[in-house]
Amino acid sequence: MNRDWRLTRLGDVLHSVSRPVRLSPECTYRLVGAHWYAKGLYVKEQKCGGEIQAKTLFQINEGDFIYNRLFAWKGSFAVASKEVDGCFVSNEFPCFAPLDAVDPKFLWLYFSRSSAWSEALGLSSGSTPTSRNRLKEDQFLNMEVRLPPLDEQRRIVSRIEELAAKIDQAKRLRAEIQENELPYLRDTLVSQQFARLDDSVNLEEVCTLITDGTHQTPRYVDGGFTFLSARNIKPFKFMPEVHRKVSFEDYRSCHIRAQPARGDVLLTRVGAGIGEAAVVDRDLDFAFYVSLALIRPRPGVLVPEYLVHWLNSPSGRAQSRGQTLGKGYSQGNLNLKLLRQFKLPLPSVADQCCIVARLSELETKLAETRRLQSETGAELDALMPSILSKAFLGEL
Repeated sequence: MNRDWRLTRLGDVLHSVSRPVRLSPECTYRLVGAHWYAKGLYVKEQKCGGEIQAKTLFQINEGDFIYNRLFAWKGSFAVASKEVDGCFVSNEFPCFAPLDAVDPKFLWLYFSRSSAWSEALGLSSGSTPTSRNRLKEDQFLNMEVRLPPLDEQRRIVSRIEELAAKIDQAKRLRAEIQENELPYLRDTLVSQQFARLDDSVNLEEVCTLITDGTHQTPRYVDGGFTFLSARNIKPFKFMPEVHRKVSFEDYRSCHIRAQPARGDVLLTRVGAGIGEAAVVDRDLDFAFYVSLALIRPRPGVLVPEYLVHWLNSPSGRAQSRGQTLGKGYSQGNLNLKLLRQFKLPLPSVADQCCIVARLSELETKLAETRRLQSETGAELDALMPSILSKAFLGEL
């Protein structure tokens, strides 16, 4: 810690301000709240005086240092910005005007650290604040903090804001890559694989069964048979772990239509995720709803994993969208008759297996990229606490 940083009582650099306004039923008031974790103030609602239970509110001005007594334990500290100048808070929000010796933004950054919340609440190291820890005004003002000279405070604030802007920019770029470029890259590479194939067949020509689940809303029970629906299928993911249970009668009526088996392909045919497909990759006895179609590839002709890669490809999704009925006025559904007429490029089984291997390797690489991006995101999130820690040790 720099020797110029003096131990200072907050009551010596802040003074309480109170601007009470008695409410008029005809007037409109913008009411402000404080985000947790020192994320600033926000206008939470606008009300007429007649709609507000309290008889008095308190006006805040730009530059006020404010905290919420009820949620100080959650880091509810802030500095009033220009956007909330002239707004109002309840009596649970003590307001303070900074004196010339302190930059309110410096104090706000100081209280953006969780260790500062505990210190303000008088908690020992390692103690966990709770909703019962209200921060009283005199307790806050009697707190002592080390303050550098005003010019140094402003330099630190400027440096932290500069670094915070760079971190935010890095986060935005990372999010853009993950949300836009990775899916685009995958679709481009997948499309290249299928664009090389000339011959195509109707889907029903290379399948032994294309059907859907029960059309009757089943009776859900606690100890019955596994029942799956569209929520259990995402692209390449068969997710039966979270499911409903149905009676034996409903289970049996579904099995009259089809008995699912390992290697079948399930395709969402109703709702927002129409066209999403996955292979049944385990031995599991289950019934399923009309929102799913079951496709059974003909052995020795069509590889299930190849079919799933094609159904989830831009070409497959385009056919699903193009053949969806009821768009615009209902959930939409993919008619089985139209599904059976899907045009599927069909190379030899050996070539299908090669395409599956290449695309599976691509999925693995993309998953690793997403994992690395997630780790990068966690590192970016950890940067600001590290920067703040250095700043208030006088090392920034």
